[in-house]
Amino acid sequence: MIKALLRAILKPLSFLPALAMMYVIYGFSAQDGITSGNLSYKVSEIIVETANESFDLHWSAQEEAQYIQRINYPVRKLAHMTEYFLLAVSVSFPLYVYGVRGIWLLLLAGGFCVGFAALDEYHQSFVAGRGPSKRDVAIDSVGVTVGVILVQIICFIGRVTVFRPLAKKKKKRRA
Repeated sequence: MIKALLRAILKPLSFLPALAMMYVIYGFSAQDGITSGNLSYKVSEIIVETANESFDLHWSAQEEAQYIQRINYPVRKLAHMTEYFLLAVSVSFPLYVYGVRGIWLLLLAGGFCVGFAALDEYHQSFVAGRGPSKRDVAIDSVGVTVGVILVQIICFIGRVTVFRPLAKKKKKRRA
């Protein structure tokens, strides 16, 4: 009885990570173009400097700047994909717990996340120095698809390997 009550109270809270991720995404999208560009440039700079130091490449400052410019665009797009991957995971796990599985999980969680991506791009049209991009929605959709499919794989493996033996033990105890 207490377990059921506790589960009924805690189950809806499983969507809090998704809400937090949506807040983070919205926060990044609300940054003006210069701030957003500087942030991704800084990340690219850290990656290049770390690679230079870790592998003793002895790049000059000019070579580092060239590599930073070269990877800046892919870093920005990988950030898009990653944040929507995380959103998809944080939406899919609770839905899976509620019993949404298979193609329905992909359609429901994926549709929700891609819809949020489209609204987020629309929101960017009102931010100085930013604009909406269909390409970004497509990139976000890749992250969403990978996230939902990964959740399905992990949950299926968990059901088969971890939880099925536990369910069999419970049935034996009841009998």
